[in-house]
Parts: sequence; C-alpha cells; structure tokens
Amino acid sequence: MINDTAQQEIDWLYSTQLFGIKLGLDNVERLLRELNLPAHGQKFIHVTGTNGKGSTCAFMHSILKVAGINGGLFTSPHLIHFGERIRDAERMITSPEIAAGIARLRERVSDWNPHPTFFELTLALALEWFAQRNNPWVVLETGLGGRLDATNAITPAVTVITPIGWDHMDMLGDTLAKIAAEKAGIIKPGVPVITMIQDVEALEVIQRTATERTAPLTIIETPWSGETGLPGPHQRWNAAMAVAALRAAGFDLDGNVITRGLLDVQWPARFQKIGPIIIDGAHNLDAARVLAQTWREQFPNEKAAIIFGAVSGKDTAAVLRELAPIAASWHFTGFDSPRALPAAKLREIWTSLDLESRSVTMHERIGDALQTVNEKDRVLIAGSLYLAGESLALLENKSAVFERSAQ
Repeated sequence: MINDTAQQEIDWLYSTQLFGIKLGLDNVERLLRELNLPAHGQKFIHVTGTNGKGSTCAFMHSILKVAGINGGLFTSPHLIHFGERIRDAERMITSPEIAAGIARLRERVSDWNPHPTFFELTLALALEWFAQRNNPWVVLETGLGGRLDATNAITPAVTVITPIGWDHMDMLGDTLAKIAAEKAGIIKPGVPVITMIQDVEALEVIQRTATERTAPLTIIETPWSGETGLPGPHQRWNAAMAVAALRAAGFDLDGNVITRGLLDVQWPARFQKIGPIIIDGAHNLDAARVLAQTWREQFPNEKAAIIFGAVSGKDTAAVLRELAPIAASWHFTGFDSPRALPAAKLREIWTSLDLESRSVTMHERIGDALQTVNEKDRVLIAGSLYLAGESLALLENKSAVFERSAQ
C-alpha cells in the first residue's frame, strides 16, 4: 500500500486526463529540454502501428532480457495499474517512485499554459526513470498516431511500423493513406525502418516517406518460423519484426537467445488463457479478425461464450461482425470506464447487423457476466483493453489495486 501523500500525486496525474489528447510536440519538447532528457547515450527503438505494437515491443524487451541487457520498456495503456507502463528487465516503476517523479513534474509545470497532457507527463516520468536506472536501451511504444505523438520527440536508433489499419479515424484520418502518413511520421532521416507486408495503400506511404528521408527500409515478407510465447499466426509476424529491429540496431544475437526470448515473452490480454477463459484486448476490425483466426487455430471445433464490452468512438459493428462466426452466445457488459458503451447499446448494434441469431444477455459489470456464463463454456473476453484489464484484476484477485484510466 502507498501512503496518502503518494496517492494524492498519482491521483493528480490521472486528473490531467481532463486536458484530453493533444497532438503536437511543442510542450513535450520543452518539458524534455528542461529536464535534460533523454539521458546522454541512451538508445531507443521506436514502435508505431495500429495493431501489434505492444506485442512487438514485448518480444524485443524479452529478447534483450535473455541477452542480459536491462532495457527499458514504455507502453500504454496499462491493464491493472499505472506501473505497467514503465519497466525494465528487472522490475516495474514503484508507486513511491511514481509519486516522487510526479511531484517534481507537477511543480515544474504548475504555471504552464497550455498544461502538459497526461501522456506527455507519463513519458517524461518514464524517461527520467530510465535515466536513473541507466538503461542502455529503451523500447518505446507510441501512444496515438506517430507524427505528433509525444514519443516522436525522441530520435531512435531504429523505427518499427507494425500493421496499419482502421482505428482513431477521428484524429488520424479517414483513409488508410492518411492514417499511414501519421504513423510514418516517426521515420527519421537516416534511421533504419522495419515494417512488414501489409495493405498496399499504407505500404506505399511508408516506402515513400522512408525514401524522402533516406531511411533504410526493411519489409518483412515471411513470419517467424518458430514458436512464440504468444498464440496466433499474427504474433509470428510481430516476432519477425522484433528480431529484424534488434538486428538493425546492431545486436548480434545468438539463435538460442532469440528463441528463448520469443518463448519467454509475457504480454497479458493477448489471447491470454486463465483456465477456461481467454482474454484478448481486440478492439478494432483488424484485431478482431486475427482474434477469430487465432481462436480457430487454437480451438477448431469450439465456439465461445463471448463477454464483450467496448468504448465509444470505435467501429463496434465491424468488431462484432468479425467475432460472430466464433460466438456461441453474447454477454454484453459495461465496465469501469467513462467511455464504456452500455450493454443495451451493444445489443442494439448487434441486432442491427441482422446476422445469425445468438443468445444475448446484458450485464452492468464484468463480474455479473462471469457469474452468468456456464462454467463448462469456453469463455472469450474481448472488445476493449480497458475491459481486459478490469477482467484480469478480477480473475487474479487484484481488484484492490486496479486503477481506472481513460487513456
């Protein structure tokens, strides 16, 4: 447990989510400049994309750990508590460290206008911690987009762009080319870029941007041939990009190190199995498609009792349509997020699709949904990473430390 003063600092950081998401680099560049961050000599691998960013980051971090390198890892959002966002090979940032870092940042930005956002402050907190930990390498995941994302204030040694698809269209654009242009905005002059074969429209933007910035481009055309610790054929593509990125960074890694790193990887809520329950944070069209594909690969003769929750602003109809063929029944639920869609709205969206009939039950909370499903059923929890996090906290008896986040 943390003391009241520390909790007040952490609560203040969450309160900055009221400033929303502001795409732009002026504030974060000023903040990092005043803090003299990042640390001199620290090197970064910068990862963007629509799907697979976190898994690709986790693969790289795991391989570095096996290689004996205490690399930092910055990801978002967290599932259960804030500390998951900032870690290295040895441990996560602790609550006292979070509170102390926030207190310093809070004092520094008290009179700033515009005020730094939650994500900008979180990035500064992370970079300060990585500096204190003397991490030689940091794997850095973008938040939203790329070009104007706070993480783009960093110049990396390698850039990685995972598959680009339809998500956050209200902020990134209404075509794949526009979305890809925002993602490709993290490409820096002369910095190697790793991506994979994907939609032609998106790949053309990546190729053009890399050429304009004389950035050497590697396009992965085959998935990793071995097993990985994360199920699903898409994870083998993520693994291949991770290995290519580390090699582009100059690592001459032993084959056994790579194999063990890919197998030892830990990345919750990506087809994570807890008894008969599968938790996957699939929340957009492409993620739902690969989730359904992975389900058929893992359970070819079974369908799922799907506990489903989603946030506003997503193409929920497309996600439901992709998951429908593997659904035996639906359990629509709300969860602890200000953006969560009510179960009745989810049922309305499902009904509007006019697909093959399925049993539908509505719940206010994930706990209610879990109590309703038959214990003999194979259960799939999907639709939102926020729902996945709350479910994990409940199933792992960590509800007492669960921290709701809007970002």
